[in-house]
Amino acid sequence: MKMAQADVLVLGAGMVGVSTALHLRRRGLSVVLVDRRGPGEETSFGNAGVIEGSALFPVSFPRDLRILLRHALKLAPQSNYRLGALPGLMPWIAAYFHASGRPGLERSARDLRPLMVRARHDHRMLAAEAGAQDLLRPTGWVKIYRSEADYASAEAERLLAGELGVACETLDTDGVLGLEPHLRPDFQRGTFWPECDNCSDPGGLVKAYAALFEREGGLFLRGDARTLQRSGSRWRVDCEAGPVLADRTVLCLGPWSMDLFGRFGLRLPFAVKRGYHLHFAPEPGVTLSRAIVDRAGGFCLQSTRYGIRATTGIEFALRDDPPDRRQADMVTPLARRLLPLGAARESEPWLGRRPAFPDSKPVVGAAPGHPGLFLNFGHSHWGLTLGPGTGLLLAQMMTGDTPFTDPAPFAAERFSA
Repeated sequence: MKMAQADVLVLGAGMVGVSTALHLRRRGLSVVLVDRRGPGEETSFGNAGVIEGSALFPVSFPRDLRILLRHALKLAPQSNYRLGALPGLMPWIAAYFHASGRPGLERSARDLRPLMVRARHDHRMLAAEAGAQDLLRPTGWVKIYRSEADYASAEAERLLAGELGVACETLDTDGVLGLEPHLRPDFQRGTFWPECDNCSDPGGLVKAYAALFEREGGLFLRGDARTLQRSGSRWRVDCEAGPVLADRTVLCLGPWSMDLFGRFGLRLPFAVKRGYHLHFAPEPGVTLSRAIVDRAGGFCLQSTRYGIRATTGIEFALRDDPPDRRQADMVTPLARRLLPLGAARESEPWLGRRPAFPDSKPVVGAAPGHPGLFLNFGHSHWGLTLGPGTGLLLAQMMTGDTPFTDPAPFAAERFSA
């Protein structure tokens, strides 16, 4: 293959990259999407499978000293850490702790609201066009609380939901069981958030969107994003089929973005929140219609094509540290107490890496000081939810269209202000 030419290179074929490539292609640009693996086979494959139209507060760092002590002693299932990674992560953790105060959580929730409110519509539209609407279920999700104290700790988020018009229904144990009759009553309260869709195969949904991108004239190539370099006034990346030159490049590499932005002198407070999942066979006759979030248990249950998926909370570690099944082992008996589950379908938990900034908002826009380089990564726990929205937002910015929302809260420059 001779050197390919394109208007735009999009590096990374997760939900964010595929969505970005698709929206750019729909604006008449020639687009080459590049990844070392197939679409949706890394971080986008293993998430909780929830399109969180009702999301408000991001996952936050605890501020109660008693809870912090439990985390420090590795007694809390919501988190784990590798001691050797902490010195390098401490500046990011300190910024994350600061952003986890109520003012920071509310600011992030308000900034993200224009993206969240359209998330289900964006996905439903793309899924219908891709022939993948069967992967989505408009059934909302439920958060359960094992104690009154746990329920009370989420009061600020419920108040903000009322202010912003986000639907939320408080349920007693019987109310939750009315929605999910196969749950065991191992909790005291619940909240039902109806403005969420559930996805039975997040990786499959990405693949369907990627196939739609190719049907509409886009090109997907396997290649190594780390080979990105300037070639005169253009950008070049090496692919298995040969090199590709483009006028502009978008980094959508999720947790691997750090491999490139550091090389180009970009200083951003970026880290990876690692997490795990396991799949379980349900007991005969047991079903689950929507995702169930157990706050105190530190996990989410979701019905997928692979079985009942249990996803864990956060592991503070370096991106490429060896896996540690501690959280998966803590979560498994809690999940079994909540729902009748059969055997695990994997011998080892799957390890995923969530790309995150301290304020839990992605960076979307031009890379400072690098003409023709654009950024769309750092979606934290919301890559599946926000991928189509931030892809559209960036495509509008790159083609001179009026953005559907103010992009300033997502600019890289917010960290130097």
